[in-house]
Amino acid sequence: MPDQTTDLADLRGDCAQCFGLCCVALPFARSADFALNKPAGQPCPNLGADHRCGIHADLRRKGFTGCTVYDCFGAGQRVSQVTFGGQNRRTGPAGRTRLMSDVFPVVRQLHELLWYLTEALGLPAARPVHPELRQALEQTERLASGTPEELAALDVAAHRQEVNVLLLRTSELARAGAGGKGKGKGRGKDRRGADLMGARLRGADLRGASLRGAYLIAADLTGADLRGADLIGADLRDADLTDADLTGAFFLTQPQLDAARGGAGTRLPGTVTRPAHWTAAR
Repeated sequence: MPDQTTDLADLRGDCAQCFGLCCVALPFARSADFALNKPAGQPCPNLGADHRCGIHADLRRKGFTGCTVYDCFGAGQRVSQVTFGGQNRRTGPAGRTRLMSDVFPVVRQLHELLWYLTEALGLPAARPVHPELRQALEQTERLASGTPEELAALDVAAHRQEVNVLLLRTSELARAGAGGKGKGKGRGKDRRGADLMGARLRGADLRGASLRGAYLIAADLTGADLRGADLIGADLRDADLTDADLTGAFFLTQPQLDAARGGAGTRLPGTVTRPAHWTAAR
């Protein structure tokens, strides 16, 4: 059984238990992803008094695609119900909105780390570093359980860097046997941070490749073999994953997948679900 201490199901956003924090705390600019400008800390005009989005069913049609590919990894409900004890910006003390806006992005980053660490503990090949991963997960959980003031003052970037060292080692162990034999183009290669925007990778053999932080925006990955690839931080916006095989790919998150294109023939790891907006296989 996977050596895990956290359930990935607990690290998914539950808007019903949140005070619409992403709609208040986060800024966005008018672009292809958002229909208007909004500064951090100011409620989106589409946010209702019940803390729910008034145009949720029409977000894509009304120019808010960016909202449809966002996931807080469960930070929203934690900050709303635990960190601030169920007191929202309307019922809490003065200044609560500013503090909640400061805390939410921090907890979101910590929850993203919890996701990666939990997934890493489920990788049998990473067993040599499971003790360190478990310790890092417990430390991250303790930090996420801090008071609002402690969280606002936390140097989350420094903690991310510490955890990243472990995740890099995890990636090396997990990918060691994923590349297979032969000299397939891209197989097992380290393409960290590579600029692959619009790249023609149709049918490419990318088994066991490190695509950490790679720019795969609008890349053609139709039918590509991504089994056992490390996809942490890869930008998959508008990447075509039709008929691609991502079985065993790791550190792939739901927001990354939601930003990509695919279909019924796309094979996915069990940690994510098929986006509802993907087209059915032709």
